[in-house]
Amino acid sequence: MTHDVGSPRAAPSPTRSLAPDLARGFMLLFIALANAQFFLVGPDLVRTVADQAVALVQSTLVNARAISLFALVFGYGMVRILERVRAQGGSWVHARVLLRRRGWSMVAIGFVHAALFLPVDIVGTYGLAVLLFVGLLRARDTTLLWTAGAFAAFSAVLSTTLVVLLNSGGEDGSISAPSLSQEVFGLAVVERVQEWLLYTPITLLLVALPMILLGVWAGRRRVLEEPGRHRRLLVRTAVIGLGIAVAVGLPDALAVAQPAPAVSPLTGSLLGVAHDLSGWAGGLGWAAVLALVAWRLEDRRGPLVRAVAAVGERSLTCYLAQSVVFTLVFAPYAGGLGATLGLTGAAVVAVATWASTVVLAEVLRRTGHRGPAEVLLRRLTYARTRHAPVP
Repeated sequence: MTHDVGSPRAAPSPTRSLAPDLARGFMLLFIALANAQFFLVGPDLVRTVADQAVALVQSTLVNARAISLFALVFGYGMVRILERVRAQGGSWVHARVLLRRRGWSMVAIGFVHAALFLPVDIVGTYGLAVLLFVGLLRARDTTLLWTAGAFAAFSAVLSTTLVVLLNSGGEDGSISAPSLSQEVFGLAVVERVQEWLLYTPITLLLVALPMILLGVWAGRRRVLEEPGRHRRLLVRTAVIGLGIAVAVGLPDALAVAQPAPAVSPLTGSLLGVAHDLSGWAGGLGWAAVLALVAWRLEDRRGPLVRAVAAVGERSLTCYLAQSVVFTLVFAPYAGGLGATLGLTGAAVVAVATWASTVVLAEVLRRTGHRGPAEVLLRRLTYARTRHAPVP
């Protein structure tokens, strides 16, 4: 079954679960908001009341929450790939080879994406996760949960320690990406590659890995695909997860929303660490909310729901398209608006970009085509194998 591997035509998939696609599609809006803000390099991002409102809402509900949800859904998807290989008669060895090939392909795509557009890249991060931790797909549930907890604790301790040490040395401990201010494209590429090599393993170990492992745990129970069976768990997760995200993230959000620094650099950095750590709870909360919404809408999908789910089904293409647009708009060697826009302007660009990908994905869905990035990843992953791509 290799003749149609990577085909740009997407065969109808009536049994495809809504929740994972809806989660990815909706959260790409949050990814757009976070990444557009990351491109801003001006000295004063909060200038108006509108900027303050955007900072407050985005910092509380969006930043560090979307990447956690994506990591969860990625781990969830690894389980589906393993199940598909086994259903076709493949062994664990076949699945491991396939997943590692997928991991190498994602690292390659992430490298190109980072070199050309965005140094803090999640595609390469997830690819590296597959290469290093694919063996955990066979681990017992208790091992998965203990490993996720251990890495979460490690992240909390290391992040706090680094913030204290950096502040004592006069640094603020925030992510530094000089490439965003580089006015020469060639030099920006060199700097972005260096930044990608640093931030990819950091993002994996300190941010993504605990949620990937929780995604594997959830995937074994088909929590997102069968939300009706897990309604009580999802309701509790939504309330507790988003409650923690708001309660812990709000102090940092209030500090960020001020036009001038309202707290000391060390206090601000520690609030930022607490905010980012609460992103795990926020990601779980958003995943639960979207699973419950998908459960309600499963049998009555309207045009907007189908379009957002189409974005999720083509999430790699839409994610990369966002970076292309943001580079054209914000980069100093392109539109140059990264040095002049505030948070509100960046949010407008982000929402407009996401809306454009919704239109693009819906057109592809209606014409029966996959996203070009998905086609490429499938070709790289499934070439010369007898296993059909996971729909």
